[in-house]
Amino acid sequence: MASWVVKVERDFMRILKNSIWLGLFLISGCGRELMDDFIPITAFPDIVLNLSLPSQNSLQVDGGYLQLSSGGVRGIIVYRVSSSTYMAYERTCSFRPNEACATVDVHSSGLFMIDTCCGSTFSFTDGSPTGSPAWRPLNRYRTQVSGVTLTITDEIIN
Repeated sequence: MASWVVKVERDFMRILKNSIWLGLFLISGCGRELMDDFIPITAFPDIVLNLSLPSQNSLQVDGGYLQLSSGGVRGIIVYRVSSSTYMAYERTCSFRPNEACATVDVHSSGLFMIDTCCGSTFSFTDGSPTGSPAWRPLNRYRTQVSGVTLTITDEIIN
């Protein structure tokens, strides 16, 4: 009886070992790249936008957006949800963020954000990926509205 238990244990360990190798292969080779590079982070001084200026006209209507080349690693996309709620997203794509072309822009339709390098798409609502291969949301920065002033800080809130 003891040899039967040893055989079952040995077979179980062999199956477990093979399953672990198979899992690592799927994660690293054929499935989602859940182990890609960390999203870079950089400190930047507060960005203060006067929402009443003509250069910020696009942020005066719900659903409006503005792409900034300053702030963050590769710039920031600001999106107006309502007159009191703005979202500010890092323009560095969350999928393979260290590649030279991993930059997110607003799609020409104005309905979502896209990295044309890898093809990932992102929601304006929360920066989450809506199309592969990205599996992490974009970094979102803290925003604060006071009167006609919008302030974006380097504090990541997701």
